[in-house]
Amino acid sequence: MVVLTSLHSACHAWLGQAVGDILSAGRVMSGFGGALMEHVDSARVSGRRSLRFESLDDIAADVERLANARHLKTLGNWSAGQIFQHLAIVMNGQIDGMEIPLPLPMRLLMPLIVRLRKKKFLTQPMPTDIKLPAAAARILVPDETSLQAGLAAIRAALQRLRSADRVARHPFLGTLTAAEWFQVQCRHCEMHLSFLVPDGQ
Repeated sequence: MVVLTSLHSACHAWLGQAVGDILSAGRVMSGFGGALMEHVDSARVSGRRSLRFESLDDIAADVERLANARHLKTLGNWSAGQIFQHLAIVMNGQIDGMEIPLPLPMRLLMPLIVRLRKKKFLTQPMPTDIKLPAAAARILVPDETSLQAGLAAIRAALQRLRSADRVARHPFLGTLTAAEWFQVQCRHCEMHLSFLVPDGQ
């Protein structure tokens, strides 16, 4: 029982981080154009916005609010363009699928952890201190991205989700309904967009 509890705790921490996002990936991967910059401990960042999304329309409305801000303060390690691009990658993955390599222990234990903790992953805030193996980070962590390119990517991804008629398997949570996938997108966007603070807030 003690061993199972320890494994559960370790895997839950890893999965809770992996489900949504990557603000660090084993090593500092926050550099722009290949150059590393000073790493910020995202779990300790102050001044983040408190967000709760219930639909794609909620996400889109916040994206446009940020796009129209005269000044956009960026907390954490990523630029606004990178954040928007990363969210678009995961949104498109809901339709196209994402081949994310997992270590063998995680592949073996994931079904048990998901069965025990799936509701938590879908309904509670996503953690910010995310670490993933480098192989997964190469797929999900964007390179330097301009604000306009990031905005174009997330707008296009949101439009795709609104009209999509297929749902791919989630790389960590397995088979999800469309409604569950949208919950994942909401939790994921809440976490990342909270690091972007528009003027006047």
